[in-house]
Amino acid sequence: MISPGTAPSDTASELAPSAPPARAPAVAPHRVGGPRRRWDWILAADPGLGQLQAGWRTLVAMVTSLAVGYGMARALDVPAMIGMIVGGMMGLMSAFAVAENTWQRLTRAILWMPFPYAAVLWAATELHDDRGLEISLMVAALALTFFLARFGQLSLLTGMMLFNGLMVGMMADIPSAMWGKAFAVALVSAGAVLLTRLLFCCPMPREDLLRTQRAFVVEARRVADAAIETLDPDADQERAVRRMARALHHLNVTTVTIDGRLAQPEVAADPGMAELLHRHLFDAELALRGIGRAVQDLARLDVPPHLREAMAVGLVIARDTPLGSAQGLRPAAERIRRQADHVREHPDTGDSRAQTVELARRVAHLLDSLAGSLSRWLALGWSSPESPAQVPFQPTVALERNRPAGSAGATQRVLAARTEKSWRRAVPFVRAPLHAGVAAAIVCPITDAIDPQRFYWGLVGVMITLFGTNTTHERLRKFGHRMAGTVIGAVLGIALLHLLGHGHVYGTLTVIVAGLTLGAWGMQRAYALWVVGLVVALVQLYGLTTPYGGMDHLLGERLLDNGLGILVATACAALIFPLSSRRITREAERGYVSAVDTLVSQLALRWEDPDAPVRLRGAARGVDSALFEVLSLARPLVRMPRGLRGRDADNRTALLTTATGHARALAAAADIDIDLAPGPAERFARITTTLSCSLRALDRSLTTGEPEGGWQRVGPLVRELRADLDKAPPGPRASRIRTTLRELSALDETLAGYAERCGLAVHDNPPATTAGSPMERRTRALVAEWSLRPTTRAAGAPGNATRTATATDAPRTAPGPGPVTGTETAGVTVAGTVRCAAHPAGCAGWITVIDARGKRVAAGPVRSGRYRVDGLRAGSHTLIVSATSHAPHAEFLYVPESRETGRIGHDMRL
Repeated sequence: MISPGTAPSDTASELAPSAPPARAPAVAPHRVGGPRRRWDWILAADPGLGQLQAGWRTLVAMVTSLAVGYGMARALDVPAMIGMIVGGMMGLMSAFAVAENTWQRLTRAILWMPFPYAAVLWAATELHDDRGLEISLMVAALALTFFLARFGQLSLLTGMMLFNGLMVGMMADIPSAMWGKAFAVALVSAGAVLLTRLLFCCPMPREDLLRTQRAFVVEARRVADAAIETLDPDADQERAVRRMARALHHLNVTTVTIDGRLAQPEVAADPGMAELLHRHLFDAELALRGIGRAVQDLARLDVPPHLREAMAVGLVIARDTPLGSAQGLRPAAERIRRQADHVREHPDTGDSRAQTVELARRVAHLLDSLAGSLSRWLALGWSSPESPAQVPFQPTVALERNRPAGSAGATQRVLAARTEKSWRRAVPFVRAPLHAGVAAAIVCPITDAIDPQRFYWGLVGVMITLFGTNTTHERLRKFGHRMAGTVIGAVLGIALLHLLGHGHVYGTLTVIVAGLTLGAWGMQRAYALWVVGLVVALVQLYGLTTPYGGMDHLLGERLLDNGLGILVATACAALIFPLSSRRITREAERGYVSAVDTLVSQLALRWEDPDAPVRLRGAARGVDSALFEVLSLARPLVRMPRGLRGRDADNRTALLTTATGHARALAAAADIDIDLAPGPAERFARITTTLSCSLRALDRSLTTGEPEGGWQRVGPLVRELRADLDKAPPGPRASRIRTTLRELSALDETLAGYAERCGLAVHDNPPATTAGSPMERRTRALVAEWSLRPTTRAAGAPGNATRTATATDAPRTAPGPGPVTGTETAGVTVAGTVRCAAHPAGCAGWITVIDARGKRVAAGPVRSGRYRVDGLRAGSHTLIVSATSHAPHAEFLYVPESRETGRIGHDMRL
């Protein structure tokens, strides 16, 4: 057994001479590639510290705005509460709604906020005597906010400031004569917030890039640590494998998040650096995922002790060595190869040992790949420009709460597809404002009747429900988070209020600022955490005017008004221009299919024209992002046991997850310069064309809901091409070509299973023989003749049997195409050998089974002279053998009526 934290002394001494010299130039700063630290879990949970920065931004803005608001109130002879509310709103909105990454845009957004805010503040002061008009204006302002949200960040900020200005004007009851002073407080507070944001929260994209690199290093170490535990023979294997699966999931989320913030080459100041950052990050993740999968497979095998030790040592080095010098992994990889070769040379090596050796060599190869890609990726971050405008690290891909985006893209596509004609073109612009306006018009009279002074709590419920949600499930989940967060925050807030007591202004302000800061940090992870922090802060504010005895009633009223607003907004969104959650989910799956089609199209272009501007890894990352969208919509509202909620959704998402892994491996392997001969190039073009046609048929099926066309498997075509290319000399390029074809076939097979669950018929695509000799043309003609022959065969035709097949021999229902090989299905299994005088060890080829009605019912390859076909029903069948060295050969086979299952042996000689 190898202890996770140590390596044997002989191994350490063997690897020491090959380690990089101590004075070698570092490829990353020590804070990125250095040893483990106690706070690494924060970076792993928050790549780039985006969530922590949101909390820090809130802390700085709230402290500044409250302090300036209080000071301006004293200077202008304004009540301190009004000054702090007006100024505090500048800090709160700048922290939540302004997250620009350049000082110019930051200045423009923050200094613009006081103007719309003060304009409606004046309107609110003039409408105190007209209750109906006041409420109507609030409803209109909320609808306008959702309308302006479609026109960019500054427009959305304008709408939010209009709504907040009306709410503060009614809540604070500011006199008309004090409007000018309130505007001055807002303007000075905004200027002060801008200055402190530039001083203490200035955008630093290069530092953010280095932090994300450290986060990736932490996740890499987590995968290596899980792999060490999985290889430990004394560990709980099931627990270790589950831990590995969790580590790989965290790695993928972190990588997609980082990739989403890397600038695309077409918009980066340095396109070359941007592309290399994407490429090396992708390759490093792929290597780590490959190591994790290989170790999971090794956990089920009997690994020789010396080979297990070598792999454990290599993984310990990957985990504990400062990865700023990642080249130190190469000696460990070489040791694993030597131990694997030693096991292979052992005379007792069987099939299990051969598989173990292959997996061990794969781990060694992936450690080499990880060393190269990780060191180059870290070096690029270290050498990135100092100027913020030149750093290729900015949010260019949609992220939600600093995580991969969810359902928004699919919802927009469904809405756009349904509103392309006549008056419906206006629906995307008016749908959300109508939801907000109608919901607010329903909620306001009810909440006004409950408490006229705080009717706006219902409007807040409407607003928070419709922002950032796209489906009924998401809105109901937000309702649950809001209710739970309000209850927990009320308990904590009242406890703190009792602890502090009345009259302690600084203590109360400290709790308010801390609650909002922690809530802003937690909102990036769960909405309920933000609600807890918000309610804790509000309880302290309410405590200034409400006695202890009335606090329970006040918070219960707030909970009721918020809940009512959420439920009414959810109902309005479900009834006014509704979008089915099932339709949105199908659109997300359709987006996934489109992303795979893009990858396949770029692959075809890459091999057809090596100079074409193709980004295979970028296309594969698009598949990754599409998978996150599908998974976010497939998440149930309430998690139930599998037996109660069905397994169809789980099976579909599992197939798409598997397909995504094959898509990543395909993109990495196929990104090579290659010049295929005309014959293989034509076959490869047919493979990609067929796969693209199948993907488009699946796309049409997901769009219309009706199966159209079918899925044509390209596995036979891939096997034919591989057999043709296997004659080429071995080498790295040939190995990558074989990997490409293997992953392409696996991707096709996985998506075929998904298409079958979507209702499409799945068919095998027979290989196309492109030879032109008389023998090969005769082979193709005879195969076509046998495949199309209807129900009878003339006596004396080639074959062992002389019995004539008639319609009475056919089963009552014609079976569909049988499986290729390897899976037991209902019906009889026929297996045997195919030999000839020229090939005593067996012939290679393809076998096709035709039933008495002339329908192909099964097919399978002939490997090393052996074949097997499954699922044959009772009746007469024709077995056709196609081989490159022989003319087609046919034999009859009769399956008795008494045989419904079992196995029949049938040998053939050509």
